[in-house]
Amino acid sequence: MASRRIELLLNRTVEHLGLVGDVVKVRAGYARNFLLPFGIAEAPTPERIEALKEAREAAAAEMAAIRAARADTIEKLAEITLELVRSCNDQGALYGSVTQRDISDGLIELGYQVDVRAVRLNQPIRRLGDYLVLIQFERDLKQEITVKVLPDRELEDEEATESAEGEATEGESGEGEGNTAEAASAEEVPAEATTSGD
Repeated sequence: MASRRIELLLNRTVEHLGLVGDVVKVRAGYARNFLLPFGIAEAPTPERIEALKEAREAAAAEMAAIRAARADTIEKLAEITLELVRSCNDQGALYGSVTQRDISDGLIELGYQVDVRAVRLNQPIRRLGDYLVLIQFERDLKQEITVKVLPDRELEDEEATESAEGEATEGESGEGEGNTAEAASAEEVPAEATTSGD
């Protein structure tokens, strides 16, 4: 059975619900437990709707300005690669992680006002590498950016070093065997030549 919904007048703007002065339909439990006890909404009357008319117009203008700024930010983010430097071990595992807050702070430092709630990251980043991260302000205002997590020092790849050392050792060993074989061959030639001469 569908939950009962009631109409309320918003005394202030509620994200994803409406602007101050809007008459909205909400679940009875949401109204009873949150909106009404905190004075965020009340039962609508013609007098109260009229009283909040100017406040609603101001809120609508402010929201339009915010949306325009967000649209501009989304357009600029299309060309952005965010680089974050972190401490890690030689295998690329981070000491800690990169979170939504880190990405938000990094973008803000570059001059892009991206609130942490707009960074859509399923789980923290725990390794070096390149990652596609979604920035979304609203349903139709979103953009993927590349986040590069870089080490704070030059890494030593122990496996690669051991492999290179092993190949070098084998090469030296092979060269030694080749020289020995050539020397033995050189010693045998004069002996055969002497026998032929006799």
